[in-house]
Amino acid sequence: MRTPFHPDLAAACFIPRFSFTPLIARIARKFPPRGQREDEFVSIEEIAVNPHVSIRLFRPKRLKGGQLPLLLWIHGGGHLTGAPEQDDRANVIFARELGIVVAAVRYRIGALAPAPASVTDCYAALRFLYEGAPELGLDPDRFAVGGASAGGGIAAGLVLFNHDHGVVPLTFQLLVYPMLDDRTVSAPRESFRMFHMWSPASNRLGWSTYLAKTAGSAEISPYAVPARREDLTGLPPAWIGVGTLDLFLEEDIEYARRLRDAGVACEVDIVSGAFHGFDQVFFSKGVSRTFRASQMQALRQAGIQTVV
Repeated sequence: MRTPFHPDLAAACFIPRFSFTPLIARIARKFPPRGQREDEFVSIEEIAVNPHVSIRLFRPKRLKGGQLPLLLWIHGGGHLTGAPEQDDRANVIFARELGIVVAAVRYRIGALAPAPASVTDCYAALRFLYEGAPELGLDPDRFAVGGASAGGGIAAGLVLFNHDHGVVPLTFQLLVYPMLDDRTVSAPRESFRMFHMWSPASNRLGWSTYLAKTAGSAEISPYAVPARREDLTGLPPAWIGVGTLDLFLEEDIEYARRLRDAGVACEVDIVSGAFHGFDQVFFSKGVSRTFRASQMQALRQAGIQTVV
């Protein structure tokens, strides 16, 4: 049977369609993902920043001296659920293959504290790492920010917040199928029939929870909804990746266009037949490995790597 999915993702036709409800989100938060133990190549430790924020730090063991580049990573979950442990597999690979430190932030998601708490929590982590760079063995001139889904939207908002108020000279922003525009909830429903894993109903609940108001309302801060930002000049270069069966496809392409129009270099990787979160569900498939390789290559080109 012919499906719209990439050949590596054909089994996705058996994934049942569902939407988050407040009850499902509460249950999901009661069962957080289990973390990965450190291996022979990468150490993992938790560092407290403040009573609300901590950092899950991944460091390559083979590089014990000098100052390493940093990728501040922000997990997804639609502002309804999620924890940094869900991205342990990829963060270990990034730390090992690139020779960098990955700092995955444990922040207050929108279901626990509405906007702008997620952005300000992640900014507190960013400042903590930047100000403590000498003691933590980090290169303060090679800091990148990244995230997936809601975490990608928070990462984009963090970049805007840091540009306006911060002191950290960010080198790059890595936005993996980012959740950027609450106004997507107003798009015609029939255009979303083929999208998997993150539905229009889930999107509406996620945004309204995070914003503590109706999604699509007027006078919403661009730090919470980056697509609301009018002026994107002066931001660090970006990489945006998204699949053609992802609810966020159009808003991500539009944000990339606006970055380029503002003079910001932005590479876009559109994966045909890929749905939201495909690289998590089918982590080891070739299309997912290629997608991660594209991200690592973008980080290398931005100088977020250690050459040994």
